Amino acid sequence: MTAQLLIGPVLRRVVGDSATLWLETSEPAEVRVEVDGGGAGSAPTFSAYGHHYALVIVTGLVPDSANAYRVTLDDRVVWPAADSPYPDPVLRTRATDDRDQPVSLVFGSCREATPEATRRRLPPDALDAFARRLMADPTAHPDLLVLLGDQVYADEPSKKVRRFLRHRRRNGHQGPPDQVVTFEEYTKLYLESWRDPEVRWLFSTVPSVMIFDDHELIDDWNTSASWRADMAQQSWWRERISGGLASYWIYQHLGNLSPDELAADPLFQKVSIADDATDLMRDFGRRVDEPESAENTDQPYQWSFALDLGRTRLVVLDNRCNRVLTPGARAMLPAAEWNWFLDRAHGDYDHLVIGSSLPWLMPPAIHHLEAWNERAAESHQPRTAAFGEKVRRAFDLEHWAAFGKSFNALGELFRRLGEGGPDAPTGRVGAGGAYAAPASISVLSGDVHHSYVARADFGHAMATPVMQLTCSPIHNEVPAPMRPLMRISWSRAVARIARGLPKAAGVRKPMLRWKRLAGPYFGNAVGTLRLHGQVATARIEGTTKDGELYQVASVDYRPQNVRR
Repeated sequence: MTAQLLIGPVLRRVVGDSATLWLETSEPAEVRVEVDGGGAGSAPTFSAYGHHYALVIVTGLVPDSANAYRVTLDDRVVWPAADSPYPDPVLRTRATDDRDQPVSLVFGSCREATPEATRRRLPPDALDAFARRLMADPTAHPDLLVLLGDQVYADEPSKKVRRFLRHRRRNGHQGPPDQVVTFEEYTKLYLESWRDPEVRWLFSTVPSVMIFDDHELIDDWNTSASWRADMAQQSWWRERISGGLASYWIYQHLGNLSPDELAADPLFQKVSIADDATDLMRDFGRRVDEPESAENTDQPYQWSFALDLGRTRLVVLDNRCNRVLTPGARAMLPAAEWNWFLDRAHGDYDHLVIGSSLPWLMPPAIHHLEAWNERAAESHQPRTAAFGEKVRRAFDLEHWAAFGKSFNALGELFRRLGEGGPDAPTGRVGAGGAYAAPASISVLSGDVHHSYVARADFGHAMATPVMQLTCSPIHNEVPAPMRPLMRISWSRAVARIARGLPKAAGVRKPMLRWKRLAGPYFGNAVGTLRLHGQVATARIEGTTKDGELYQVASVDYRPQNVRR
């Protein structure tokens, strides 16, 4: 049969004169990408679970250019479509020496696929709105799209997918009637979401990186050890975690890797040459969720990744899969991955950007509640611990504040970076050979279904601004009754009251304070972070009823010239 293009092309990493493009086809095929003005690449599809994928590495691109490209399957042009109403997709490269070139990152999280994705009608999709703006104004083209979790909703699928699931369940496929379980069911989520016409065009012309959050697997994924124990009792869970992580690796994670990292990834090398990679992916999906099991002595698979754009370093952290959930030793990242992160904090850069699906700085009242809850859940008194665990799971208290050691360690890292000096972990050398502090540190996050900008205050004169930039949702909404609660959780008076809980439990006061500079905004939104020279500009844009973007907040920040 003739191969058809099902999903994509999705432009992922652009590194120097190379780029990677991902796509899914209906049949095995030879995929080729040709770029006007120079540059080409080809690859055969690989197969898993009866589906066919390709990751094409394009080389020979012209620096500092923007050229249209074509995708062929077995020598037939399939992209752009002949009848496409949209501009031709392009591959943009940065200058060979891009140290003085601005960097623009567009970010956000939590995108349900369609307006009828749930039983309620949602406001306009902010990613669709951004795509339409870019079609009208190519000068708004960002360097990178950073998607921070919940790219698909395995536990809250659309009406269309739920109909498919009910049919499957009637025909003997095990699992909840309204949640996906198998790899095959996951493919329907991506097919529905990534074939949205505007988003499909956007993905084909703007490079992107992605990290999961809980809804790619299930709400509250890896909240605690008891949560994992309860889920393990579900007859369908082992298939769910295997299919979910295998599909995430294929659809999202592969594209996070540079061409050199792909060449060094042993799993990709095996999958790309296998006649059928189904068994490889099924085994991988099961092993990667149980890094410390007796049958698996491997190091945890690392989902976190890092990249440089000009004078900006982006490090995106896994907040979900590799959490340490042992009471008394809870951590967002295991020790080896945390050390990897610390290594990436060294380097020659001006701006450090951290991608974290969960906000590091939450509304203060919620932070104090989570800090108290962690201590309660780890109490030596069984009744107190059981109560703390029940509250943790009932109210989703599992952000950085609920992993107190990790929260403090991240703050301490930022403090050391921001102070500069000979002991600072940055390798950027300033005047006279002294270590220079970064021009800015920004944490990009989502998850919480409202958007805000907050600035950290470490209580002393520190030149480097440290900012929390939260943008969520792209296409979802927070229930109306929750909005007043989220607003008052930023109140200083409410925060002082909430602080009494962890204080009474013996939890130390946070090493820093933080102040909200903008928000909270509860509509659909996308964020933009622009970095140029020593200046960072963060902007949050919401959607109007007509599906246009408008500015909700804009904050500039730069190093402060202060006396030490």
